[in-house]
Amino acid sequence: MNKEVQIHQAISSDIPALMQLDHNYSTDHVWQMGMRQNLEGVIDIHFREIKLPRIMQVTYPRNPELLADEWVRRLLLLTAEENGYKCGYAAVIEAPAPGSVWLTDLVVDLRRRREGVGTQLLKSVLSWSALEGYSRLFAEVQSKNYPAISLFKKFGFQFSGYCDAYFPDQDIALLFVGDCGISGKEHSH
Repeated sequence: MNKEVQIHQAISSDIPALMQLDHNYSTDHVWQMGMRQNLEGVIDIHFREIKLPRIMQVTYPRNPELLADEWVRRLLLLTAEENGYKCGYAAVIEAPAPGSVWLTDLVVDLRRRREGVGTQLLKSVLSWSALEGYSRLFAEVQSKNYPAISLFKKFGFQFSGYCDAYFPDQDIALLFVGDCGISGKEHSH
């Protein structure tokens, strides 16, 4: 992990650079949903992680051009920066559940992925949330966003449900919830 990355609250002059980040991602695993209904009417819904035969390129589910308008309504917008280069961001809103916040976006530019920037952003969101008195952080991810799913699992987040046809492309949203007092397995050493 590169120690030179600084995490700070975004300011208005950061917005154009954040909008220019590559929001798309690639994956070689997905969470596949299965559903069965038995004769008694019981519906069994399950997810299984499957490895894809090749890497799939995935388009970010939100229009990056519209994000600037959404960011002004966020409770928190953090940016990751290295020597003036904005390399990632995380956005948080207050969740409807008491004492909870919702991570709406966690983006790391393509050139800086797999270097710990996402980990630093998530740690910062959890620390800020705990300091502000929130106890839980909810996150939504596309069922094919295996990199984000892996990050949330690394931080002890639990799968807490799903919403079918949630995103504009009709993809499933997987919901995860984490304790704001947890800041990653590697942090507890």
